[in-house]
Amino acid sequence: MLEDSLNFILIFIAMELYEVSWQKDTTVIGMLSKMYTYYKKSIFLFIFMHPTLFFSAFLMVLTNYNDYATFIFVAKFLDISSKLMMIKQVFLDKDISKEFSAMLFSPVHPITSYFGVLFYPIFIYFIFNPI
Repeated sequence: MLEDSLNFILIFIAMELYEVSWQKDTTVIGMLSKMYTYYKKSIFLFIFMHPTLFFSAFLMVLTNYNDYATFIFVAKFLDISSKLMMIKQVFLDKDISKEFSAMLFSPVHPITSYFGVLFYPIFIYFIFNPI
């Protein structure tokens, strides 16, 4: 089982690094702007640019809806949903409060983009190696 978990972890890390590579920026508005370029082309393209969502769904089904796998899928789904809501609010509705505007232009620490690369593999390990 350890070998299986390591393979799945490495695949997930590679996919997560891909997502970071096209989203990473120094501000939240910069990140949203990069995401919006794909969203403008097609919402389906935007969703397919998040392969970890599909991989987490695969893990969830493969493990018969293991709690950890379900958690990863729900977290990825909520992450993409929140990105879509922010894109809609900023670029489509153009309805931004002063507080939200301040948050959009605040700097993002470089490590923040890599949170998923560090966080999700722990749960993948627990999927195949329960405590």
